Amino acid sequence: QVQLVESGGGLVQAGGSLRLSCAASGIIFGLSAMGWYRQAPGKERELVAAIGSDGSTYYTGSVKGRFTSSRDNAKNTLYLQMNSLKPEDTAMYYCAASKSDFSGIYNVPPHLPYDYWGQGTQVTVSS
Repeated sequence: QVQLVESGGGLVQAGGSLRLSCAASGIIFGLSAMGWYRQAPGKERELVAAIGSDGSTYYTGSVKGRFTSSRDNAKNTLYLQMNSLKPEDTAMYYCAASKSDFSGIYNVPPHLPYDYWGQGTQVTVSS
């Protein structure tokens, strides 16, 4: 049984930082591309960041330079370091795992199906 469990969300002031974690089990984590999505109330879910098994990354434009995704394959854990947070970053953040992978430099979202999802962790940024 695949499980993705996010943690690290919370309430933070604008300009602050949070680090999200996603603990994965039941998948071959080291061979899986992983993604961070977010969904704000009344808005569509959007891909924030993706990371391939080799550490290749993609970031959506609004978070470039502020967010960093990383992974520890030995611990089956995905991270999202979020700095310089803005009120518009407020959303539920979800971790997702793909049975596929990607590698290289991506300026557009890697075309990957995400097969497994976590339950989400809330991030609220106050102004």
